[in-house]
Amino acid sequence: MNNILIIEDEEKVSNVLKAYLEKEGYGVYTAATGMKGLEIFQLNKFSLVILDLMLPDISGEEICKVIRDKSGVHIFMLTAKSALEDRIEGLNIGADEYLIKPFSPRELVARVNALFRRLEVNNNLTLSFDNENLVIYKDSRVVNVRGKEAMLTPNEFDILYALAANKGKVFTREQLIDKVFGMDFEGFDRTIDVHIKNIRKKIEEDSKKPKYILTVPRIGYKFGGDR
Repeated sequence: MNNILIIEDEEKVSNVLKAYLEKEGYGVYTAATGMKGLEIFQLNKFSLVILDLMLPDISGEEICKVIRDKSGVHIFMLTAKSALEDRIEGLNIGADEYLIKPFSPRELVARVNALFRRLEVNNNLTLSFDNENLVIYKDSRVVNVRGKEAMLTPNEFDILYALAANKGKVFTREQLIDKVFGMDFEGFDRTIDVHIKNIRKKIEEDSKKPKYILTVPRIGYKFGGDR
């Protein structure tokens, strides 16, 4: 069973989401404050955290940073902030999805189900580049860079793996969105650019002169490492 943690101070919202997700067979824990959410997170194993940004004690952004420093768990952010820059900031600090309030509980459940369907596709393939300077382990979803583990978010891992497994193939942003997020993704094209920037910071020696994730002007991206 996949366990989900909901950190949301609006009891009505939390209860509705809990009921919908439990009906789908998920184990659901809830917390009305950030501190309680972090406490529960440390005591249990979770596959997904659904995180409201407006909490009474600690901001959701701070909670996201704390969790992301320790874990590669998927994080869905819930917020009333709809500006593009707010959404980009959410991705930059480690969120995987960004849902704007008000939203349909059925939409959230559909996104959760789509997430776990993607995670079930696993062929246990390891990719190694540049004399093992970069090693990508599909089964454990771990990336080692020059002998040290790089903490990628789940979406960052999926984008990197999609590019690396198809070395030399050029992907448009739309193709990467379809491959990683699915055809029903309702985000924005710059989502890919934000993730690529973050991946480069974590795996490239010089993110301004990348050797692995290369930009193809006016088209998209491709992977350029040597196997």
